[in-house]
Amino acid sequence: MSDQHQFFSHATLEKNVGWLIITTIFVVSVAGLVQIVPLFFQHSTTEPSPGIKPFTALQLAGRDIYQREGCVGCHSQQIRTLRSETERYGPYSVAGESVFDHPFLWGSKRTGPDLARVGGRYSDDWQRIHLRNPRDVVPESNMPAYPYLQNAPANVSSIQKHMRALKRLGVPYTDDEISNAPKELEGKTEEDALVAYLQGLGLNRRATTKTASQ
Repeated sequence: MSDQHQFFSHATLEKNVGWLIITTIFVVSVAGLVQIVPLFFQHSTTEPSPGIKPFTALQLAGRDIYQREGCVGCHSQQIRTLRSETERYGPYSVAGESVFDHPFLWGSKRTGPDLARVGGRYSDDWQRIHLRNPRDVVPESNMPAYPYLQNAPANVSSIQKHMRALKRLGVPYTDDEISNAPKELEGKTEEDALVAYLQGLGLNRRATTKTASQ
């Protein structure tokens, strides 16, 4: 009995790398499951917040470009509950805002500002100038320029497949929305799509919060 107790002692784990790795993985896995699994059954994390709607076809195409160009590497989309953040960016983020996001684009780095509430803060023209050459509107910016987006046509060929895949994941796209998606992207550029995506970020959430406070 004493030998068995000694085998599973803390000192044994510290000296045996293999057992230390196994027990660490076990403890982290159990702790993670205890925290994560209950979230799948909470309405606040599985149902959309008031005013939150799926992305339009044009916004969805813009979201793909946002991911392709690596924007998530420098911009987060998650406002924490700190006063300094809510005063600068707007109401803090809640899980119900992201139920239609696949994948989530919360990010973890802020080389540039958080974009969770950027929708409607600037005009479409400002966004276009900023994308083509950020220094024209923000002289101190170190953001790369994306002038080529204004001449690249939006990707029409895959938008319906993308929307059908999201529908299988629970995004409530209708058959009409999916069938009309190519027409919505017809004649649009990648810049048009990315601007539409940016201009929609946080717009519904901010309007809902403002209405509730009145």
